[in-house]
Amino acid sequence: MAELIILKEYIEYSPESVVSKTLKQNPAGTITLFAFDKGQGLSEHTAPFDAVVQVIDGEGVFIIGREEHNLKAGELIVMPANMPHAVRAIARFKMLLIMLRA
Repeated sequence: MAELIILKEYIEYSPESVVSKTLKQNPAGTITLFAFDKGQGLSEHTAPFDAVVQVIDGEGVFIIGREEHNLKAGELIVMPANMPHAVRAIARFKMLLIMLRA
């Protein structure tokens, strides 16, 4: 059955936290929604799969390799597999992460 999700409303901010909600997970990949409070982030890590990030609210910095990318609501970035990356919230922001397994 189809499910309509209004992304911006589907997850709430939590003070001084990063909140995540998995929307779909199967052998092809995962779709996860995140809400970052201002100043929060994810430390540098790698993933064995390509990833697509769509910012749906606010603004965040994505450090991919050694390059910084400031993204705002409505912007999207593709992160290659096995590339070190980190995320930091400039302001509160929400993002949709789609991991694509090869």
